[in-house]
Amino acid sequence: MTNQSKTEREYRSVITRCKDIFTKKNQDYGPSWRILRLPSITDQIFIKAQRIRTLQENGFSKVDEGEVPEFVGIINYCVMALIQIQLGDNKRTDFTAAELTDMYDAQMSEVYELLFNKNHDYGEAWRDMRVSSMTDIILMKLFRIKQIEDNEGVTIISEGVKSGYQDIINYSVFCLIKLGVAE
Repeated sequence: MTNQSKTEREYRSVITRCKDIFTKKNQDYGPSWRILRLPSITDQIFIKAQRIRTLQENGFSKVDEGEVPEFVGIINYCVMALIQIQLGDNKRTDFTAAELTDMYDAQMSEVYELLFNKNHDYGEAWRDMRVSSMTDIILMKLFRIKQIEDNEGVTIISEGVKSGYQDIINYSVFCLIKLGVAE
């Protein structure tokens, strides 16, 4: 099996798990997350990434949840952010489960394509990276997103927040693969 097909299989396994949790939480809570403004979603992702870093630095947690559920949460919050960006000023909150699943799939399809284009160019370099380094990159990307949000979306040379969320999803998937979730 080539690295590309192994990565594809692992990636799809991780996303299937994330989507299952997203779907079940939307059945429990509905799309209540639609009330969140983009900076609020960014802050939720930041909280999760910061907790992961704290767990990595301390080596233990006082709450019986490790890194895996936090990375899953980061992925799902990033998908929520991408959906919010796509919907723009639309305030609708009465989406059916099927509509939410379709929106999730559409966002992940775009992120998936980005991953494999970049992965081709970088030659699977992520496989040689540490989970802690990828966590730091996620936090850096979040600080960049927060700065762009504080600048009301205006950038001079940088990509916008959408690409930041997409990259965070991909790094989170890589972390979950390295943590054995795809097995």
